Amino acid sequence: MATDSPARMKVLQLDTIQLAHDAWASIGEIADIVVPKATNRAEFIAECRSGSLDGVKVAYRTFASFGVTGRIDDELLAVLPSSLRFICHNGAGYDQIDVAACTAHRIQVSNTPTAVDEATADIHIFLLLGAMRNLAPTLTSIREGNWRGVNGPPPLGHDPQGKTIGILGMGGIGRTVARKAHAAFGMKIRYHNRNRLAPEIEAEAGGAEFVPQLADLLANVDVLSINVPLNAHTRHMIGAEQFAQMKRGIVVINTARGAVIDEQALVDALASGQVSAAGLDVFENEPEVHPELMKSDKALIVPHMGTSTVETETKMEVWAMDNVRQAVLEGTLKSIVPEQAGLKF
Repeated sequence: MATDSPARMKVLQLDTIQLAHDAWASIGEIADIVVPKATNRAEFIAECRSGSLDGVKVAYRTFASFGVTGRIDDELLAVLPSSLRFICHNGAGYDQIDVAACTAHRIQVSNTPTAVDEATADIHIFLLLGAMRNLAPTLTSIREGNWRGVNGPPPLGHDPQGKTIGILGMGGIGRTVARKAHAAFGMKIRYHNRNRLAPEIEAEAGGAEFVPQLADLLANVDVLSINVPLNAHTRHMIGAEQFAQMKRGIVVINTARGAVIDEQALVDALASGQVSAAGLDVFENEPEVHPELMKSDKALIVPHMGTSTVETETKMEVWAMDNVRQAVLEGTLKSIVPEQAGLKF
C-alpha cells in the first residue's frame, strides 16, 4: 500500500537572486520556495497574518529586503509564521535583525562572514588613500571644468608610508585591512578589540600591536580604521569625546556601519580641523547623507559600495544559500551569528 511522501520544507525568499542562480535552483530541488507579494512592511505584515506564508521554516534575506519587511524585530516576529526557525542573512553585518528577539522566538540567525573581507578591505584602502591625498575636492572640481579648483589646488595630502593606522575592530575585515596596509605601504598597525588576538594572527596582520584602551589608540595613530559591527554597544562609539582624544589632523575611514560614528560630531571635527579628512562608505541614516558631509571638501564619500563586485556578491549569495541548504537538510547553520553560538534551540 502506497504511503504519502513527507511534505517538502518551505523556504521564504525575501529578495531577488542577483547572481547565484544555479545555487538557488538547487535549493528549489530540496524545498518549496515561497515568494511574498508585499512591497512594504505594512503589506508584508498583512500577508503574514493572512496565512499565505504559513509553514515556512527557513527565510533567505538581504540588506535590500529591509525595504519590504523593515527591521526583523518583535513586531514582525509576532506575525511571521510560528514554523519559522532559521533566518539566513546575505551579508556580514546584520544590524537589521534583532538577534535577541529572534533568540526569544527560538529562531536561529546566520550571516556571511569572510565572504566580504577582501572587497570591503579594498574599498577601505581606496578611501584611505583618497582621504590622505586630499582627493575629494578635485573629484568635484575636474567634473565642473575647474581642473584642480577655482582657487587653485587643494592643500597637499600625505603619503601612507611610515604612518600608523589604528584598527578599531579586528575581525576578518579589520585583519584584512591591516594586512593590506602593511604589505602595500609599510604602515604600522595598532588595534583595539574586545580581546587580544593570538600572536600568530597579529603577525599575519602586519605585526599588529594590541592597544587595550581605546583612548590610547585614538591619541597615537595617524589613521583611524573603523571595522566594528553596529549594535547597542557600538552605536555612536565614536563621538565628540572620542574625536577630542584623537591626534589633531587624524584621518578617519569607515566602511562598517555609519551609526558607529556620531555623524554630527564628525562634521564638527572636520570643520575644526581635528579630523583632517574622512573616507566614508557608510552613513548614519542611509540613504540620506548629512548635508554638511555632502558639501565638505574634507569628506571622500561613496554610497555603500564595499561589497559591490561580481565575485564578492556571488560569494555572499552562495554562502547564504549554503546556510539555507544546511538548515533544510540538517536543521543547523553553517555560520550562526556569534550572539547565538553555543545556545541550545
